[in-house]
Amino acid sequence: MGTRTADETGAETAGTTTDDERADLAEAGATDEVTEEAPHSEEHDDEPAAEDGAAVADGSAGVGQGAGAVVSAVLGFVSLTGSWIGTLAGERQSVVGQLQTSASSGTTVARRLEAIYGDAWQTTALWAGFFALAALVTGVVVLARPAFGSPARPQAAWIKSVSWAGVALGVIGLLLAVLKYTDALLGLPSAG
Repeated sequence: MGTRTADETGAETAGTTTDDERADLAEAGATDEVTEEAPHSEEHDDEPAAEDGAAVADGSAGVGQGAGAVVSAVLGFVSLTGSWIGTLAGERQSVVGQLQTSASSGTTVARRLEAIYGDAWQTTALWAGFFALAALVTGVVVLARPAFGSPARPQAAWIKSVSWAGVALGVIGLLLAVLKYTDALLGLPSAG
């Protein structure tokens, strides 16, 4: 596609001009007469910038929901695998149980097992249940958030998926925590 330009001398030249050549001609004071419309006109240059700004605004709106979904899934995972604070609380309860049983000389083997291991097991189960409940609540809040915000904007599919994973892990973790706490799952062995 050829273009006709007038150079400084006023003679018209036929050929293809690049953006750099047009800029050089404009600096020299020559006029650039293009016979066909340029692929990018100034009118269209403003539209992508506005679209990019809208995309940034829409993308940043889901950041909090995405973070909440990831937090929910991680809390659910922690409730199943155990946490540092849960292990620490269980070990502390085990030490307390050892101190209680060593102070009283007439304790039975069953009472020692319960004081040293059973209470620690239940404390660990309580912390696992806390993390599972936090995962469940966080996942439900993230899933329910669009109903209270702007329902016209759909929630990203990955946010829903990760939130549902957090809810599922929270339910499983809560169920396991209750089973551990009530000794229905891996209860203490009998002392007799």
